[in-house]
Amino acid sequence: MKFAIVIPDGAADEPQASLGGMTPLEAATTPAMDKVAQMGVVGRANHVPSSLPSGSDVANLSLLGFDPKKFYTGRAFIEAAAMGIQLGPHDWAARCNLVTIENQIMRDFTAGHISSPEAAALVETLRTNLGSQEVEFYAGVSYRHLAVFRAKPGESIFTENTRTTPPHDLMDKSVQDDYPRGPGSDILNRLMAASWQLFAEHPINQARRAAGKRPATNVWLWGLGQATALPSFFEQYGKTAAMITAVDLLRGLACLLGWKRIEVPGATGYLDTNYQGKGTYAIAALDEVDIVCVHIEAPDEASHQGDAHSKVEALEQIDRHIVGPLFESLQKFPEYRILICPDHPTFLRLKTHCHGYVPWAMAGTGIEPDGFQKFDDRTAERSPRLFEEGWQLMSYFLQPGRIA
Repeated sequence: MKFAIVIPDGAADEPQASLGGMTPLEAATTPAMDKVAQMGVVGRANHVPSSLPSGSDVANLSLLGFDPKKFYTGRAFIEAAAMGIQLGPHDWAARCNLVTIENQIMRDFTAGHISSPEAAALVETLRTNLGSQEVEFYAGVSYRHLAVFRAKPGESIFTENTRTTPPHDLMDKSVQDDYPRGPGSDILNRLMAASWQLFAEHPINQARRAAGKRPATNVWLWGLGQATALPSFFEQYGKTAAMITAVDLLRGLACLLGWKRIEVPGATGYLDTNYQGKGTYAIAALDEVDIVCVHIEAPDEASHQGDAHSKVEALEQIDRHIVGPLFESLQKFPEYRILICPDHPTFLRLKTHCHGYVPWAMAGTGIEPDGFQKFDDRTAERSPRLFEEGWQLMSYFLQPGRIA
């Protein structure tokens, strides 16, 4: 049997006054997602336990079928895996965002969606001036980068009580109470302060200001994580799989789980991503593996910007260029199933990730329709199919036989 999973990141949301009292999923025109709901079953899942942060790291680990309460150790380790960075048993990795802070207000957690070449030059400045045997900097994509902290045997640099805040949680808010706190936070704060000095008159920022673009005022360190041992997906579920995504978090999960990673030209992890390319590459991958998973960051990015209409547009692009063609191609196989499920809610009102249930829909071989006609938040609320432990949804999706 062939399986497809589509993850519209952060798609779940609240009703919006700007959308006539509808949620973005309700307001979007999504005939392909609705067809999945009509041909199959609809429900809800909670991918973020209340005891863990409501991040994409926790949520996607759960969505891909692994209990985050058992396996989660922090976000940055997952992204380090995507870059091929090896962590020792006492080493730590941290996300290293380029941000724009003005008068202690987080104006832009993406530094104006800085380009990767510009960002690489800034990260190289960090490496040259602040790098050492103990601290390493690695350039990623656009504003997303990594810092790695190497520990000596028996040394404890940070602990589970070291507090950091995701910069996308602080959009247009004061950052004064959200600098790192707890064990080892002095190291993080010292590096963040030093980056202010290094970036102030950097040629990259001078050019960006001259072009009317936001500068990268400094780095923001967050998402600390250490290495953990995950069983492979094949060991756990007996299926081969491939991941299509534009963000290192999902690339890292794919790497840790033994999935094939498929890179799509023009996939940006933003609203301008290559939706059609993702759909095309997903269809081609169906001949190579048991499961094809397509992750799309765009709805989440729209929520972080508080842009309801862009979120609706992103969902419509996903429906038109990914869900529709992929669902049609799946039906050419003798047996198939498709699952559509966001990882977590990202409320436009708050511009950040939230705890709570997300809607899901699945259809295909052995799945009998349960009568729902739409795929959206409020339709899913009427379904009795509920996974409080969201990681169990994967076993439900992959189980052989009939789902009624």
